[in-house]
Amino acid sequence: MEVERRYADGRVERLATLAAELVQQRVDLIAAFSPAAGRAALERTKTIPIVILLAGSDPVELGMVSSLARPGGNVTGVVLGSMLADKRLELLKEVVPRARRVAMLTAGASSGQKDAEQAAARLGITLIVVDAKERDYQRAFATMQSQRAEGLFVAASPVLNADRGRIIELAARYRLPAIYQWVEHVEDGGLMAYGASLRWAVRRVATYIDRIFKGAAPGELPIEQASVLSLALNLKTAKALGLTIPPSVLARADEIIQ
Repeated sequence: MEVERRYADGRVERLATLAAELVQQRVDLIAAFSPAAGRAALERTKTIPIVILLAGSDPVELGMVSSLARPGGNVTGVVLGSMLADKRLELLKEVVPRARRVAMLTAGASSGQKDAEQAAARLGITLIVVDAKERDYQRAFATMQSQRAEGLFVAASPVLNADRGRIIELAARYRLPAIYQWVEHVEDGGLMAYGASLRWAVRRVATYIDRIFKGAAPGELPIEQASVLSLALNLKTAKALGLTIPPSVLARADEIIQ
């Protein structure tokens, strides 16, 4: 099997061209790991199977499929936590009860921003949306500091995930308690995360690709929603930030890094 890889390097405007290249090469399947990548592929082919992996987005609302149970067309795949902003902000508030101003780090438009804003309003939190333009994270964190942010909510984004090492480093430097989308962020030094495992998600995408190559029609394969969500905590990071994780949160954790 040959694999053609295309990367937009965080530049959404490049996705249309990259998707067109793959279609012109008559690939047998396209795997898309963001809403923008999935839409770019779908706009250029209605016949080549597309397997999506979306975190924090609903493919039905985005107009990519008819329904999760029966997608129709040429798209199927895996969806992870389109409504987790509420739970993540609740957990951050439990760990940092003094927090009244929380920054939301995005990389371009985030489909989860509306959910986060609604959750913040319910919790009495002022949400400060900070876009990491051109992946300038130093500037983004300086903006958070100037806006007196007391916590950090990292949006679901392939770009932010790829750059998680830099983001975790700056969160520590600016002493911002942060909650992330993947448990792998905590393994890399992030304070806490609530969601699915990225490794699990990629394995599930591989399963869909295998089934399609064996003859399954993508439009007849139900889109899978993550059924196993985990709370991960890094106690070493908490100690460095001067935080004590409440026993009520510790008791609910599925993974604790000492």
